Amino acid sequence: MSDWRVRAVRASKRPFSRPVVRPADTGPAPEHSMDPRPDQPIEPVTLERSVVDAAVYRDGRRIEAPTDLAEIYRKLPDRPGTMAWIGLFRPAEAQLLEAADRFDLHELAVEDAIVAHQRPKLERYGDTLFVVLRAARYLDEAEEVDFGEIHLFVGPDFVLTVRHSQAPDLSAVRRRLEGDPELLALGPEAVLYAVLDAVVDGYAPVIAGLQHDIDEIETEVFGGDPQVSRRIYELSREVIELQRATRPLLEIMKSLEAGFGKYGTDDELQRYLRDVADHATYAAERVDGFRQMLQNILTVNATLVSQRQNEEMKQLAEAGHAQNDEIKKISSWAAILFAPTLIGTVYGMNFEIMPELKWAFGYPFAIGLMALVCTGLYLVFKKRDWL
Repeated sequence: MSDWRVRAVRASKRPFSRPVVRPADTGPAPEHSMDPRPDQPIEPVTLERSVVDAAVYRDGRRIEAPTDLAEIYRKLPDRPGTMAWIGLFRPAEAQLLEAADRFDLHELAVEDAIVAHQRPKLERYGDTLFVVLRAARYLDEAEEVDFGEIHLFVGPDFVLTVRHSQAPDLSAVRRRLEGDPELLALGPEAVLYAVLDAVVDGYAPVIAGLQHDIDEIETEVFGGDPQVSRRIYELSREVIELQRATRPLLEIMKSLEAGFGKYGTDDELQRYLRDVADHATYAAERVDGFRQMLQNILTVNATLVSQRQNEEMKQLAEAGHAQNDEIKKISSWAAILFAPTLIGTVYGMNFEIMPELKWAFGYPFAIGLMALVCTGLYLVFKKRDWL
């Protein structure tokens, strides 16, 4: 991130608050004392268009749909098995900063979520995970891949999803989890799994579309389509972009798997996450294969283009050679016919005093001279293969 943008983001923030830690023997405090800034008034962030959905869940079931973040924050403390899930779509900077204050998000992660255009990654800030994922979808009409970006803040009792593109549609993920309360009851990690699963499953139609495009390109290459090189280049860029989205997923899944024991991940959820890791590995391997295939196709296309150019040059050379032969023949006959014309022209001049004019053998001499010159020229050109 550029320095001026970092300064602008930090300048617009209030200091991040930390949750109040109560002594273990004091018992539950009043609900209003759970506010991390009890002496400051809370300015609620109203659910606007950027908030796709927000809900509080207990034991895997939706119990409330608050109207602002402050209400969600007040309902979470001292309620075991309760989790908040807030979905934001292209939120305003002020809205993200407010959420950061409410849920004690690290400023570096918030900066990434505000600026977007991040590579897929997983970072842990205390007890909060920050995950960046790159989703993809295949557009059939345009025959191209559209990439999206989603950021997840996964805390002990909340999940905050920030989308910067239309894909993926997390409403389907939410409906899936709400239809499986046992899975949703596993907490924020279950939401993380479901989002990861949706993103990875979204790669399947993209891979199928790219495979179809590659098959078409192979046909065009051997069909001699002059525009195929441009299409290979454009498809290669899409494959590289998809590779940048899929390869880091393997590291993300490895990091999650490494923390199973340390963070007490449920056994069933571990199996689900390993299944996602298998699908991610398959997708990454297919994409790697596509890149190698396109490189091979590009090499084959260059070879075929070179062969076609050589054939064209050969044909031009043969045509030029044939043309030269014709020119040689025409020039040879022109030279042969020029000799008698020259002699006839000389003796046809109207001069009274010419050496052979009154000579009895003048005519046979002229005819013989013409025949001799023509024969000599013919033999010379024949020897040189001009005739």
